[in-house]
Amino acid sequence: MQKLIRSLFIAILFTGSLLAQKNFTLEHVILESASLSPKRLSQLQWIPDADAFTHVITVDEETNLIKENASTEGKELLLTLTKLNDALTGKSLNTLESFPIFKWTNNSTIRFWDYLSLVEYNLNNNSLTIINDIANNGTNADFNDPHKIAYTIDNNLYIAINSKQIQITKDENIEIVNGQFVHRHEFGIEKGTFWSPKNNYLAFYRKDESMVTDYPVIDISKKPAVIENIKYPMAGMTSEEVTVGVYDLKTGKTIWLKTGEPKDHYLPGVTWSPDERYIYIAELNRDQNHMNLTKYNARTGEMIKILFEETSDKYVEPMNGLIFFEDEPDMFIWTTRKDGWNHFYLYDAQGAKIKQLTKGEWEVTGFDGLSTVGYNIFFAAAEQSPTESHYYKVDFDRYEMKRITNGTGTHKVIRNEKGTMFLDVFTNVDVPYEVSVLDKDGEKLRTVFLAPNPFEGFNTGKTEIFTLKSSDGSDLYCRTIFPPGFDENKKYPVLVYVYGGPHIQRITNSWLGGTKEILWLNYMAQNGYIVFTLDNRGSSNRGLEFEQKIFRQLGTVEIEDQMVGVNYLKSLSYVDTTSMGVFGWSYGGFMTTSLMTRKPDVFKVGVAGGTVIDWQYYEVMYTERYMDSPQQNPEGYKEANLLNYVNDLKGKLLQVHGTSDPTVVWQHTLMFIQKATQLGIDIDYFPYVGHKHGVKGKDRFHLYQKITNYFNDNL
Repeated sequence: MQKLIRSLFIAILFTGSLLAQKNFTLEHVILESASLSPKRLSQLQWIPDADAFTHVITVDEETNLIKENASTEGKELLLTLTKLNDALTGKSLNTLESFPIFKWTNNSTIRFWDYLSLVEYNLNNNSLTIINDIANNGTNADFNDPHKIAYTIDNNLYIAINSKQIQITKDENIEIVNGQFVHRHEFGIEKGTFWSPKNNYLAFYRKDESMVTDYPVIDISKKPAVIENIKYPMAGMTSEEVTVGVYDLKTGKTIWLKTGEPKDHYLPGVTWSPDERYIYIAELNRDQNHMNLTKYNARTGEMIKILFEETSDKYVEPMNGLIFFEDEPDMFIWTTRKDGWNHFYLYDAQGAKIKQLTKGEWEVTGFDGLSTVGYNIFFAAAEQSPTESHYYKVDFDRYEMKRITNGTGTHKVIRNEKGTMFLDVFTNVDVPYEVSVLDKDGEKLRTVFLAPNPFEGFNTGKTEIFTLKSSDGSDLYCRTIFPPGFDENKKYPVLVYVYGGPHIQRITNSWLGGTKEILWLNYMAQNGYIVFTLDNRGSSNRGLEFEQKIFRQLGTVEIEDQMVGVNYLKSLSYVDTTSMGVFGWSYGGFMTTSLMTRKPDVFKVGVAGGTVIDWQYYEVMYTERYMDSPQQNPEGYKEANLLNYVNDLKGKLLQVHGTSDPTVVWQHTLMFIQKATQLGIDIDYFPYVGHKHGVKGKDRFHLYQKITNYFNDNL
């Protein structure tokens, strides 16, 4: 009866006031999300040595490269995709279906990849030149000088020098991997090769996984099904061993940095000195609580000295390498949270601190380089508010920090090489997408583009961002999306959307329509739900103390903070406290399942995807940072282990998992289902066959249809 009444209520709610407006459909949100996303200027970038920039736009089925003057509204068509494809055909290269990702190399030439060929196109004389090629099956291409490209084939490293292929490593054992990312992308590591400044040497990671246990992933597309093993070091188990090699292009020889014992330490932040004599590494012990910034001789591999140490009773997390000034080997910038907040420090080459460059109870969130004119460092920071992102520079003549951007919200800035002009890409909850040109002081010269509201003509409710207080007095940022036509005299069911883990921030002052997930939240609000999200302690951009509250007890403080949100919701007269649901993926799946089992009387319905069930079965680098090892912290692992709470489940819970997930392996939710079966606990389960940590393609629509129906049918 209650479901019937709610359905009638929703139907009445949307009748009349919505005659002139329409609602999203699930097809809109998942399959046609581009139509609901703001129009954007693609591939915005400055032309070198010119007060002009370019972007790519498609008009009447033709894709065009457009040039705009920075201070005037003059536009010029530089190149069409049709013309570019004609040039590629003339060189017997592959034609392109879309405009390639390119980079300006000077004010008349662009460079881009055409399959395995790196090419340059000169717009002045319409000529195309093949600069370099890599071999078939080559991946992970990396270069400073386009005539020297590092890349990998399978587990070995190669260099293409003017299309001549040189094999650097020749490991036949596939469990030894060269030139690729290590430590599962932790510590800011995204690649495995590091060119020296003058391109005379190539440093690279070598990962030995032979001691790491194989983990089976089942491929059912074959008859019979086959096992494809991956290397997956779990918390407390044997981890990979990583070393750093240095290849000399002149001699053709490789030396190895003597990084020593124990071999299962971490080696992030590989950085060359400007004179190519030294390599610096932020060496981190396996416990991740002791970091040595170490200097090595790049030609002998010998350790020169430890410049300084950073220690913590919880964890140290070096996310960036050293930042050197061009041709200045005696001074560098180091990014650290040693004062509790992520900031820049200036050091001399011997490891002595010269000055802290940024300071305050706020986080630097991104480094954007140094200007080619003067000594200026550019960066993004959450200095105005944790929910905002602004752009700044520090002037080394005066050691002064200046904010470049204005306007409450989120700014992503593209600067010219000199740091004298900026393209400000701006958004907030009311502005979908705006691009402006700013001068060196941040004054707006003109608005380049303002996207129309893609929700125009659709019936959407208002969005509010606000704060609640945690038990220790911390601000917890929250967001509520209200149903259209919201009436505080009525009762509404609630959907809580949760993540809750480190390095993620859900509440920002930005447009709520850029991803399928956010569009789906708006869709659920249209279906009569109040949609609520809270960033608990442990989440990103709030400082070290806020983040480290979860140390050795994942799930405990996060649940406490999520309950602050729940109690707030219960205090509202228009919330139906008997109809509250929760949804999350990955860490959010862990949080959803934690809330459903450890607070069993709160949520009536939950949907959890890619769920971590027992942290002993999650990968070593992430888990041991936040939990220590299972041997060191058995009580913490026991308390966080959701298998211990299956018997407490009262509401309806749907677990969803990709059967080929290499991040949160399938075993997690299989163990949970097995335990529920043994205890006679009713639980729903759906495996997405062959999918990894996310469900993609057409199956994604099936996933969100299932999630939507699960809440509509049970809440």
